[in-house]
Amino acid sequence: MKTDHTEYRFKDSVGRINQIMAAWDNPYEERERIPARNALTYTNGFYVKCSVLFVEIRTSPELTDFHRNPLFAKPYRTYVSEVTAIMNGNQKCAEINVVGNCVSGFFDTPYEDDVNEVFSVVGKISSIVDIMNYEFKKKNLKEITIGIGLSYGKALVVKAGFKSSSSVEEVIWMGDAVNEAAKLASYGNMESADREAMVSEVVYYNLHEKNKKLLTPNLTRNCYHGDIVNSLMNSWYEKNCP
Repeated sequence: MKTDHTEYRFKDSVGRINQIMAAWDNPYEERERIPARNALTYTNGFYVKCSVLFVEIRTSPELTDFHRNPLFAKPYRTYVSEVTAIMNGNQKCAEINVVGNCVSGFFDTPYEDDVNEVFSVVGKISSIVDIMNYEFKKKNLKEITIGIGLSYGKALVVKAGFKSSSSVEEVIWMGDAVNEAAKLASYGNMESADREAMVSEVVYYNLHEKNKKLLTPNLTRNCYHGDIVNSLMNSWYEKNCP
């Protein structure tokens, strides 16, 4: 949220609290698709079915210790820039959030083919991180390790912030699908037996057979996992990043 320094007034605050609480008993509408941003107000919200993708740097404490902070900003900025670019380039992506070391994307996926399209985003992210790490190594920067979590299910989307200012507002995502994707991302590359990409069972059962073959069960995490790459990007990497 971008601040605009509107003067705080206590009585206005009481009014906003009462307005939000007055809408407390209104049930949130359920939708099969992610609504447009302008459909959200400060008193409504929507339960939507969607795919949620979380990408998290696994080694950020090591990176912070290894580099002075200004130097760490370079690999971090590169990571956020390119993961965001890949998500943003997918037509099914409705929202992208960046919080700390995590980039999350929320995808409108009403059909099986849509879920498979989001799965392809996982491979692109993994491949671009390989290319990043090659460049980091050339600059004597520590390489990054990521965990990727992909889930499908119901999420609650609401608008929150300062009602009197359009700049101090944010779309907030919460619910089971969001929590599951975050948890799966935290498992990616956590232990030696954990692969980079962690996929929920619901996502797995909606994948095409060729995509299912890229994953194996992870009984410890109750999901499916694998090291997924984009074939074209990986071919470029093998030719240009010896």
